[in-house]
Amino acid sequence: MPNSKLRWQCRRGMRELDELLVSYLNEYYDESSENEKSAFHELLKLSDPELIKLLLTPYKSEFESINLIIEKILITR
Repeated sequence: MPNSKLRWQCRRGMRELDELLVSYLNEYYDESSENEKSAFHELLKLSDPELIKLLLTPYKSEFESINLIIEKILITR
């Protein structure tokens, strides 16, 4: 089970972001590879405007590992 610090980092103050990030954390994080977990941690370091752009628009990251996590997160919608 993910630790509380990671869960807190998923709480962004915008309901749509919170739901997407927490859903991924609950559904996929524990079974993810170390590379996927690392990409998720990198994703959480992004600012809210960057997360909104990646998760709620067709915009893509320059990093393929981030794009793969985004795809997986969007599956949980």
